Amino acid sequence: MENVNKKGFFFKQYEAPFQSPFDKLFGIFKELITHTSGDFDEAIDWLRELDKEYKLTDEHYTIDDFIEDLRKKGYIRDELKEDGTSGTGITAKTERAIRQQALDTIFGNLKRSGSGNHKTKHAGSGDEHTGEFREFHFGDGLERISLTESLRNSQINNGVDDFMLTENDLVVEETQFKSQMSTVLMIDISHSMILYGEDRITPAKKVAMALAELITTRYPKDTLDILVFGNDAWTIPIRDLPYLKVGPYHTNTVAGLQLAMDILRRKRNTNKQIFLITDGKPSCVREKDGSYYMNSNGLDEYIVDKCYNQAQQARKLHIPITTFMIANDPYLQQFVNHFTEANQGKAFYTGLKGLGEMIFEDYETNRKKRIK
Repeated sequence: MENVNKKGFFFKQYEAPFQSPFDKLFGIFKELITHTSGDFDEAIDWLRELDKEYKLTDEHYTIDDFIEDLRKKGYIRDELKEDGTSGTGITAKTERAIRQQALDTIFGNLKRSGSGNHKTKHAGSGDEHTGEFREFHFGDGLERISLTESLRNSQINNGVDDFMLTENDLVVEETQFKSQMSTVLMIDISHSMILYGEDRITPAKKVAMALAELITTRYPKDTLDILVFGNDAWTIPIRDLPYLKVGPYHTNTVAGLQLAMDILRRKRNTNKQIFLITDGKPSCVREKDGSYYMNSNGLDEYIVDKCYNQAQQARKLHIPITTFMIANDPYLQQFVNHFTEANQGKAFYTGLKGLGEMIFEDYETNRKKRIK
């Protein structure tokens, strides 16, 4: 009797991977500390409330044990608060863990690209060998000559009895140019980012942290500058992202664009781009005398025209702007359409869900092409 191999699926009850009590709570803690903008006490209060509802701990490992482990492992430290009282704050080790979690959460499910550092489709001077050969041309560096292939050609062309190597025997191996990208990420921190019962600043922070971690770990030759804009615009270091908060600001998109272009002008990379995350209309500009012109009622033609001018200026500098609009108002979409047309950039109208994936994919796409 013949043996018949049967193929099929075997289903069994899902078993979650083992996590220590600390690791289980630490994942939740990192999420909470992001929502509380780095406020340790508030994050722990939320964690205690979740523990009461979902029984996260037991008598063998409590929230107090978790806090003690955080301290021992170097994730928290004692510090002075702004009011002069003593308190507890997170360390640089925690900030890095938060960025890594944001990267895993947002980008972890996307397909990884092949090995290498985002090569362009153009062949040229570089250190990434393609495995393809061509004839030696005047001006090619001697270090690019493939000795093995050149000797092989010499034997084929001139025979093996009398060794002779001529210029016609020489071949060089192609290399690919590795593109480098300078990116400025603009984040709207005007008051509208927390209006109407929707927290929009936290997803924006997570995207910024994930992008920062991606670039610093995977593309160290790239640069990322992060700026925030309300009534004015200013840069923030990557380490301050977990503490980013919305303020009682209007939306001075013009100031943000001016600062972004000033930053990119100083970069030596050819490839430059601006990512703009906003949910509202521009409602503020700063005049030459230092005063502010503000108007939150509809789209002010004076403010909007200044935004269009900045978009055109970025286009002249070969700096594309990709706008991620977290809003679906038709009149705001019309403004973004005109803004994008003036820059010849791109625009995405998106909710909070999927924002990170869209930015990642656009960053990857722009990294692979040569922006001229």
